Amino acid sequence: LRAALLNEIMTLPQKVQEIFMLEENIKVLAKKHHTITDAFFIGRNLDYAVALEGALKLKEISYINCLGMAAGELKHGTISLIEDGTLVVALANDDDVYEKTLSNIKSVKARGANVILVTNKSVTADPEICDHVIKIPKTIAELSASLSIVPMQLLAYYIGVYRGCDIDMPRNLAKSVTVE
Repeated sequence: LRAALLNEIMTLPQKVQEIFMLEENIKVLAKKHHTITDAFFIGRNLDYAVALEGALKLKEISYINCLGMAAGELKHGTISLIEDGTLVVALANDDDVYEKTLSNIKSVKARGANVILVTNKSVTADPEICDHVIKIPKTIAELSASLSIVPMQLLAYYIGVYRGCDIDMPRNLAKSVTVE
């Protein structure tokens, strides 16, 4: 088990490079969505952690109101905020909960959301499920967040750039925490 994990860790740099080959496509998505005022990032299990981080990055550098949340919690109020044109970035990389996540994605899509799906599955954009797919390389579940965060950071970066934000000096944020 340890050797398999180490071998998979060693493949991560190459897999991250594969994601950077998608940069132009991510720039197109950023250009399309840079005028939004709200966004939701959803996922389950480790994808939930990436959803939280993706929302935080977008919020920090583009000043867009973002919420990262567990996909299974949509019915607890958040679904009422989804309307035509709302951006939802959905992460679906976990085999164990993939179908449940797709069900959540279909719920927001049915309410008019523009959905960007980040997955390691071989899927294409389907009007019933998503508008765009960012396909990341497959890895073991424990390492999936290491890959799926990369397109989230690129998306946040380019949305901030297209909004004219100072990416290197986000307002009201310190580069390091110096107070307690």
